[in-house]
Amino acid sequence: MKLVLLFGNAAVGKMTVGQELMKRTGLRLFHNHMTIEPVLEVFGTFHSEAINRCRQVIFEEFAKTDQYGMIFTYMWAFDQQSDWDYVERIKDIFAPYGTEFYYVELIASQEVRLKRNISENRLQNKSSKRDIESSNQRLLNDDAKYRLESYEGEIAFPNYLRLDNSSLSPQEAAVIIKDYFSL
Repeated sequence: MKLVLLFGNAAVGKMTVGQELMKRTGLRLFHNHMTIEPVLEVFGTFHSEAINRCRQVIFEEFAKTDQYGMIFTYMWAFDQQSDWDYVERIKDIFAPYGTEFYYVELIASQEVRLKRNISENRLQNKSSKRDIESSNQRLLNDDAKYRLESYEGEIAFPNYLRLDNSSLSPQEAAVIIKDYFSL
């Protein structure tokens, strides 16, 4: 099995690139809002414990299957040890099954991301982003509060790709990722 961890800042294109990568590889897409949106709907607020427990169940059950693999999208705060630990916990779930791990960091400027924050695909799949003013403010607040782009050489994992997708279509980015890792 293969696990592609597709991470980057808010509105960098993780879900959309993941959708295109799924079409080209047969990997299943589990984007982070697949658990965030239902939990927001039920609780009326972001409830990280519920989100993480839902994700854990999906990871555990998926890891036991004979699927080709999964793409998981994640907004990784590199200045938060808890996020590094979370990535290790995900790996610990999949490792006993002989999983190969791949890491793709997407990067784009804040200006590009603010434009992408209002894309039709994003708003269709993420109801919590439909209040554009609030969504833009969350993006700006996250940029100010966390370091969501890695430093040069900080990611020492094998099978790592840092991809500036500012001027790439999701299709072009997916092809680059697929070819780079021979997925």
